[in-house]
This record gives sequence, structure tokens and C-alpha cells, in this order.
Amino acid sequence: MPYGRPKILLDTSTGWTLRATPADNFWIAVTHSPGLFVAVSVVGDANDIMTSPDGIVWTLRASGSANQWNSVTYGNNLFVAVAQSGIGNRVMTSPDGVVWTLRASAADVQWMSVTYGNGLFAAVARIAGANSIMTSPDGIVWTLRAAANGDYQGITFGNNLFVAIVTGTALISSDGITWATHATPGVNTILAITFAKGLFVAVGADIVLTSPDGVVWTLRAAAGPNQWESVTFGNGLFVAVASNGIGDRIMTSPDGINWTLGAGVPADNWLGITFTDGLFVAVGSAAPGTHVMTSGRIGSGGEPGKASNGIFMLPFLASLTTQIMRRFP
Repeated sequence: MPYGRPKILLDTSTGWTLRATPADNFWIAVTHSPGLFVAVSVVGDANDIMTSPDGIVWTLRASGSANQWNSVTYGNNLFVAVAQSGIGNRVMTSPDGVVWTLRASAADVQWMSVTYGNGLFAAVARIAGANSIMTSPDGIVWTLRAAANGDYQGITFGNNLFVAIVTGTALISSDGITWATHATPGVNTILAITFAKGLFVAVGADIVLTSPDGVVWTLRAAAGPNQWESVTFGNGLFVAVASNGIGDRIMTSPDGINWTLGAGVPADNWLGITFTDGLFVAVGSAAPGTHVMTSGRIGSGGEPGKASNGIFMLPFLASLTTQIMRRFP
């Protein structure tokens, strides 16, 4: 980030802007590389990928298969997506987000989430059996790993650990091969997990869980009784999106513990969210023609006057720990 004029980022509780999408698919997940956002759809035809260099203008891409793609990640210069349907081709990879190649998964089960860390891709599945995890060093050749069975919806990497989570159970692994099981509190469905600021944060149906190590978990109060589908972190805030609610389908937290509802959020079934370069990008499934919303990036490449995330950011004081919270009209 160049030095110079202060870059002011405002409040994510307002100022989200709907963006046009090239198809009314069920956009369920979004990720990014340096310079490109990629979203995948769980319901659609073979054109079930869309990409954007800025989160605003999107282009439809072809996967070559009408699989139900649930999750996409980026690592080692490669996009990797996993699906819950398909015969022998429930993984696809792309070096650029444009041209995709179908790959064989380690098993034809419902792969729900994929992440990357420490030189390894890892994916989790909904399966009533012991082989609910697969790993790959390159995104191409996958190996099943033995782990406690469960309805796994989310996996992330942080603090040198892979952590997968389902209601009542967290799986942790330092190498992606050997997995240990730990109990989690709460009975509501867990849908997504992320890691930032030394904390694993999981969200779901009116539930938030946090853990510093993936072993000991604490139940937190969600900001509202929504179904929180996805969570990310950026510019000092955890931000989660929901698939239900009336104008309050965003909640934010500076620490993952205390959460605040956002107001005035466009009504859509928001299912995935990511953050990079000062911009939050969320994808969803309901509003015709506008299944993306963005918030952030004031200044270079951004939209002056649009609200973002509640934090003044002074580039020449990047190490400043004090965050001044203020809302602008």
C-alpha cells in the first residue's frame, strides 16, 4: 500500500452495494488470488464459475461439468474447487480462474469445503463414514484420510493447524494426515470457519464458536438468530453473512467474541464472503441479476463515499493498534 493520503474505510453495517452477475446461479462460495475473485455455484449448468478482477464486473466461466460446486480456495498459484455431485470428477483446478480442468476426487462423496495451508490442500465431506477428509499436495492427486465421521461443512488453516468443524466436534491436524477429535459446545448447526488474530471463529445457525487452538472452544452469542453461512476477516473485522433476516444479514466483530448486526444490507441469500485489498465481496442466490455485493476500498480503484468497515486506516501508521470507530452518513 503506497504512503500518502490517508485511506479511510468506513462502516460495514451500511454502504453495501449490489453488483450485477452474469447468471442467476446459486453462488455459494467466493475466494481470491492476487488480482482475481472467483465464485462457484452449487446449482447451474456447466457455466457455474464467475470471475472478477475488482469484485464489481463479473464474467461467466465454464467448468465443463454441471456438478454442484460447494467451495473454492486458492493456494500455491492454483484455484481448487470441490463438489457434492459428479462421477469421478468432484474436483476442478485452474491456474488463472478462466480455464478449468476436472480432477478425480479421492471418493465420490459430498465434498463441502476446501482450504489450503502449509503446502497442502484439504477438503471435508458430509459422509456417514470414517473417510471424510481428503488431501492433496498439488490439487490434482487426492488421498483419503481417516477421521471421525460427521456432517462437516467447513475447514480452515491457521496457527499451523487444519481445523474442520461440525456440530459438537472439531477435528484438528498439523499435517492433514493424522486428525484428532475435540468436543465443541452448542447444538446448532455449524456452517463455516475462519482463522485470524490468533483465533478460530466458526458460525452457523444462530451460533458463534471461538477457539485459540482448535481444542478448547467457547460458545459466543451471535448478533442475531440468522443462519450465518460464511465468515471472513479483513481490516480488523470479522464479518459474517447470512441467508435469512430482514435487512440485517451481516454481523461484524473486532475480536470474534462480541458481534454487532449490520443494517441496510441488500436482501439476498448471502452464502459466501471473502476479503482482499480493502474490499469485502459477498455472493448469494436470491436477487435476480445481482448476486454479489461489495463494501470497501475507498480511494484508489474504489468508490468515494461508499461505506466499508468501521475503521480509519492510515497507511503511514499501519502498525497503530488503536482503531477509531465512527460512522459517517
